[in-house]
Formats: sequence, structure tokens, C-alpha cells
Amino acid sequence: MPVYTLPDLPYDYSALAPVISPEIIELHHDKHHAAYVKGANDSLEQLAEARDKEQWGSVNGLEKNLAFHLSGHILHSIYWHNMTGDGGGEPLAADGVGGLADAITESFGSFAGFKAQLTKAAATTQGSGWGVLAYEPLSGHLIVEQIYDHQGNVGQGSTPLLVFDAWEHAFYLQYRNQKVDFIDAMWAVVNWQDVARRYEAAKSLQTILPV
Repeated sequence: MPVYTLPDLPYDYSALAPVISPEIIELHHDKHHAAYVKGANDSLEQLAEARDKEQWGSVNGLEKNLAFHLSGHILHSIYWHNMTGDGGGEPLAADGVGGLADAITESFGSFAGFKAQLTKAAATTQGSGWGVLAYEPLSGHLIVEQIYDHQGNVGQGSTPLLVFDAWEHAFYLQYRNQKVDFIDAMWAVVNWQDVARRYEAAKSLQTILPV
């Protein structure tokens, strides 16, 4: 039985138009995300077979495949809920997300500074990757991470809160090679309520870290 399953979208394919076209949402979710789910399950099955047969020659490649596909599955699962057709703007205390708004100001100096940093991190990924706002538990601050592929170049223990997919399959059919235009447009559909929920949940986790 598969360990991981493809989650349903929290909206229909057209919910994020015109920022993201229905065609992109359908292909991205039903094909690309589904492939990461299958890849993670296949990697787990192959690792189980290697354990049973005590054949460890392929373990290095299988562990890399698991990290790639599982991280792709996790990031996409966050990505869909990070967006809403009536989103955008910035987190404000009046909207019930004051804790997140204060944390952004404390960590980045201002919302404008944070927005500029995350935009640049996502737009300047070399090849495929993500721009991510994450909670870093050792300091209790928010950080921006630039992720290569799905899992490289991240701070261990950090929890992703807001993710911008900068892989070409996320935008090319609509924005062609203008990745920065896609990232700029993404801010209009950010679901700050979802980001705030993830922030509060991340803060509540009891993480054992060196002191």
C-alpha cells in the first residue's frame, strides 16, 4: 500500500486565474505533483527490497531519490494551500494574523524588505528550485531560503511556511521565460491565513536543539 497519496486541490483549476491559468494548475497538480508522490513511494519500496536482500549497492542513489521526491511532495502540498483566489496584500493584525506580521517585521525589518528578499530568492534560483519563507527554531526567527531542486541548500530544522515554486513547469506555459514576472504576480494570491497558521504551528513544536 502506498505511504504517500496525492492530496486534493483546495479549489478548482480556475480559482487562481488570471495569476495562474487553469491549464497550469491541472498539469502541475495532476501530473508533476503526482509524479513526486509516485517517486517517493517507489523509493521506499526499493529501499525495503534492498534491506530484505541486504543489497546495499544502490542505497546512495535511492536515498537521494527519496529526498528529492518526498521533498517535492511536501513542498507542493504546502504550495497549493499557500494560495487563494482572494489573497494577496500583506499580513495585518486587523486580519487576525498579527503574530505573523510582527515576526516578519522583527526578522526582516519591514514587510517590503521581506517581500523583496523572497522575490529575489525565488526569481534568481539557478535552474529549478523554490523561494521559501521558513521558521528557524534555534533563533525563533523567520528566514528566507533559496532551495535548489526540492531539498538542497536549506537550514536543517527549519519549517517552510510560504513557498514560491520557481520550477519552469509552474509558469512556463503562461509566462514563458519571464520567471520574475511570475514571482511578482504570485504575491496577489498569497493566502496569509494559511501562512499564519503554519507559523503558529511551527512555533508550538518542541524541537530539541543544541544550546
